[in-house]
Amino acid sequence: MTRGWMWLERQRGAWADTALDLLFPPRCVLCRREEDLTPSLAGGPSAVPGVGIEIPLCRGCIGELTAGGPRCLRCGERGRGEPCRVCLGRCPDWDGIVVLGGYGGTLRQAVLRAKHPRGEDVAGALAALLLSRHAETIAAWAPDVIVPVPMHWWRRVVRGTSAADVIAGRLGGLGGLPVRRLLRRTRPTVMQNRLPREERRANVRDAFGGRYGGIAGKRVLLVDDVVTTGGTLAGCRRALSEAGAAAVHVAVLARADHGGDDGDQQAVALE
Repeated sequence: MTRGWMWLERQRGAWADTALDLLFPPRCVLCRREEDLTPSLAGGPSAVPGVGIEIPLCRGCIGELTAGGPRCLRCGERGRGEPCRVCLGRCPDWDGIVVLGGYGGTLRQAVLRAKHPRGEDVAGALAALLLSRHAETIAAWAPDVIVPVPMHWWRRVVRGTSAADVIAGRLGGLGGLPVRRLLRRTRPTVMQNRLPREERRANVRDAFGGRYGGIAGKRVLLVDDVVTTGGTLAGCRRALSEAGAAAVHVAVLARADHGGDDGDQQAVALE
């Protein structure tokens, strides 16, 4: 194909995209509004400056989803330095954590939608926003592989999707990292929201296993949608570390803040 024909093909594709945008204007996947999208892409999805990630969320929703200020990169709690007073004198459950925001308000509504098949576009958008907010930190961790927190097979059949899998897939696609489902639930566990806080870690202790071929010496990015007590993530990290993982860092969409206005019980139903 000549250079002129190649140019024409590219232009035809651009014209087709423009025509589709005119017929079906892009909408924010969360609020479904056409207006208030970031104008830098001339009506396209919002772009995150300096990262090169396109996010199909309007500016207003992005502001609500990321409200709340900085969070500790060791425990994920809000409004504290690093290490924060929660972390001092405590053995960490992971090697580091990035969080999009606290489990409440708009983010809580978005996470609930992301847990169902019709909300997979929301889960993908939230994953892209998470990466855009913490790209430098994740790059500094230098993960070799992304591993989603597993859902019990029966619960996945009932729900029809796994938000952790969708989030991991989007992060892997954007970051050029392999996604491997190395973990599985080795035994059924009681839903965390049915147990008092002090019993939740024991509920998921030694509940994870899997096939770990090639994991020795690798740096893992463990992915989930919500963290409350951290028991599920700690159990997954323990299994990966015992298999020889060099480091296990965590990326989650939301954290249930201790003593937060939205309460812990709302979040544990989703862990």
